[in-house]
Order: sequence, then structure tokens, then C-alpha cells
Amino acid sequence: MSRHRRILTRALTVVGGAVLALSIGVGLTACSAGASAPTSTVPVPTGTSGAVHFDDGFIEVGTGATTVDVYFDPLCPYCQEFDLTNGATLAAAVDDGSITLRLHPLTFLDPSSNGTAYSSRAAAALTCVAESDPDATLRYLTALYKNQPHEGSDGLTDKKLVSMADALGVSDISSCLATGANQAWAQSLTQQALKGPIKDADITQIKGTPTVLVNGISYTGSITDAKAFKKFLDSH
Repeated sequence: MSRHRRILTRALTVVGGAVLALSIGVGLTACSAGASAPTSTVPVPTGTSGAVHFDDGFIEVGTGATTVDVYFDPLCPYCQEFDLTNGATLAAAVDDGSITLRLHPLTFLDPSSNGTAYSSRAAAALTCVAESDPDATLRYLTALYKNQPHEGSDGLTDKKLVSMADALGVSDISSCLATGANQAWAQSLTQQALKGPIKDADITQIKGTPTVLVNGISYTGSITDAKAFKKFLDSH
């Protein structure tokens, strides 16, 4: 094993109290928390709206017996890799009634979008879609990944995020996005994920994205091995 691969497969590295990198399994690198993510002062929404369970901290699609939790950041390239490889598998399992999929949009990478808080804005847009048209939730998530901007860029504009929802036939989300409430919610989820605890899980906190749990058990395999993930999903 090369020195580079050993570094990639090491556990969490902490420098000065800031989470810098997390590796889960061979070849899997996770996006990790930024040092100075913004925190909204807008009140965090409560209750349930559409597919969004604000108090419980997730967007829920499907009604199957197996519960899959996906913690992700819309700007995280490894989250994109996971979705491109396994998103169709999860969507099919939602459609056939096998799983309940719980999406936890996080904002670790807000500091990587030139002050535009792209992770928060994209998470908010997804949440607005899930409120307005729950059936479009996964299709909008796919659209976010297909149009994912590079880290260090300004990210997509709010206008673009709205137009992507329009293209899916979702009612106008511009007013919902403009309130900032769903951004505040995503940021609060991030703080809770970092602090923990993670209910009914074999981990105590989220240290990087993507983090995927099946009935509370962490997936530690390669994010780009569709067969390995499907086997893990089916065996739990």
C-alpha cells in the first residue's frame, strides 16, 4: 500500500480543533467541516411541511421498512460521486417500497463558495422543493449534483436554483428560498451533526460527508462501488 493510500484510509485528523479530513474505507475521502461556516440569525422552522421533518432533522421520502440516512453537502464532490453511483439504486428502492430514505442536507462547505454560502442555499432550495412537491425531491437532488459547481467558486445563483426547480415542474420556490428559513435549518442540522448524538446509529457524530447509514449501521465501503453498496443495503 502506498503512503498516499495509507493517508487516505486513515481515521479522522484533527488540527487545532478543526476537522480537516475524514476517510471511511479504502479509497473513500469525505468532505469535512469548514473552519468558519456562517450561521443564520433567521428563526429555524419547526413541524412538518411536505416531505420535510424540521424537528427530526431530515427530508423523508419513501415508506419502506429499511431506513437509509444520507448526510451530504450539495457542494461536496464525494457526495456527488456517491449519488451518481448509487442514487438510482436508492431511488428504485424508494419506488418499490423497500426503504425509507432520510436526507440530511449539511453545510460544511459554505466557506468554500466565496462568501455566497452556496451549500446553505442549495440545501435550502432542496428543502423548498421537498416542501412544495415531495415527489420531485430526489429528481431535484440529482439536478443539484449534475449542476454541481466547483469548490472555491461562487456556486449557482438563487435564480439558477429556482429555474432548476421550474424545469422539473415544481411550483415557484423563489419566495421560499428568499426567506432564509431553510438555510437556517440546514445550518442548525450541521451544528447538531457535528455535536451529536446521532440517534439510533453506530456513530456519535457526523465528521464528514457523505455519511450513509442503513438501519443505523455505517456504510464503510467505496462510494463508487455500486455492487458493494447494493449488497450492504440488501443485507441490513
